[in-house]
Amino acid sequence: MTPVTGFLRERFAERPDRAAVVAPPGRCTFGELAELQDRWGRELDRRGVGEGAVVALAGDFTPATTALLLALLDRAAIVVPQSNVSRVSHGRGDEISQVELRVDVDRRDAVTISATGRCAQHDLYDELRRRGSPGVVAFTSGTSGEPKAAVHDFARLLEKVHARRAALSTFAFLLYDHLGGVRTLFHALSNGVTLVASDDRSPDTVCALIEEHRVELLPATPTFFNLLLLSGAHRRHDLGSLRAITYGTEPMPQSTLDRLRAAFPGVRLQQTYGLIELGPLGSRSRDDGSLWMKVGGDGFETRVVDGVLQVRSRAMAMGYLNAEAPITEDGWFVTGDAVQQDGEYVRVLGRRSELINVGGEKVFPAEVEDVIQAMDEVAEVRVHGERNAIVGNIVCATVLPAAPDADPADLARAVKDFCRPRLERFKVPVRVRVTAEPLHGERFKKTR
Repeated sequence: MTPVTGFLRERFAERPDRAAVVAPPGRCTFGELAELQDRWGRELDRRGVGEGAVVALAGDFTPATTALLLALLDRAAIVVPQSNVSRVSHGRGDEISQVELRVDVDRRDAVTISATGRCAQHDLYDELRRRGSPGVVAFTSGTSGEPKAAVHDFARLLEKVHARRAALSTFAFLLYDHLGGVRTLFHALSNGVTLVASDDRSPDTVCALIEEHRVELLPATPTFFNLLLLSGAHRRHDLGSLRAITYGTEPMPQSTLDRLRAAFPGVRLQQTYGLIELGPLGSRSRDDGSLWMKVGGDGFETRVVDGVLQVRSRAMAMGYLNAEAPITEDGWFVTGDAVQQDGEYVRVLGRRSELINVGGEKVFPAEVEDVIQAMDEVAEVRVHGERNAIVGNIVCATVLPAAPDADPADLARAVKDFCRPRLERFKVPVRVRVTAEPLHGERFKKTR
């Protein structure tokens, strides 16, 4: 059987001396990556790792991790990517996915391989083994309970990167265990461009690496771009190589997008859309300053039912290991994302599960956050609902001040005063808490 990464190896051979991955352990060319893949393939064969083996691969976008991932896919293993930046849930993740073998790659690219003694059995794994396809297990964030483990046929995900496309050297911002991060890696490998990675994703470090390696594409989160603009790191470094910025994984405040557009006037801005269960969908923003976008195409169908986006694709997840998948009888995945429609375009309002019902009126946190984020006095904001005996729920906001010495009472009052002329009365926060703690996690997304 032809290895699933055979098409990649052909492309590696076309440019063996070009840098494939630049990461803290060092620079690795496409030729060196091919040699590493072969070396680790022999080691996996020696250990008897074959079709259907469930392997946790913990690391980041380093040469060894990348080579091991390619070698595992060629052996039709089922890979559970785990990021070194986010180690908290590895143990529970191993249990849910029934990991049989752990492969840990540290910051120096040193590799440790250990058996767990488990024997993985699940109908979804059996189906992958029947197909002879490699698999990948990706976890949801678990904000509303235990993370769900989505199983994908990796061969079908790879179909999306077979076609050659114009590509830009890219900074790997999304974590290695994120399906969007994996897609970023394979898009770069398929098109022969350099992927630059770092385990430090602070604005100054990211900007310094963009300057040093002349990175052309920066895919990141709205939270990161807000912090970047607040830090002024983009003014301390030469980012003239950047040609495109993409943003996704959470709603982008219009105020942040406006500031980002002003800070990078010659750079194309594009919103992306994807879920762990779907991977990244094709998307196109109406224009650089718009949050409206077209989603779908290239093997993805979309529709909106009762205000919620649904998607159908050959490449979507086969199902969950530990939950029922929200798939309709006719095969559509119910995303849970509430959207507005304008012809072919949609605008994501937020997760349906985050909706705040105030006396029968609907409030999406992102709308209120968008208004508050426009305040110069606010660095970060998170909005949520709290139970109330009279109206059912009230809108509450937590803010991180831009100035550490800000007076909490004055700032809370200023937030309410700022919101009143800009929001309907029931959307104005009743309670405003001021915190000294960041409101985002290691993935640079708001913590909910």
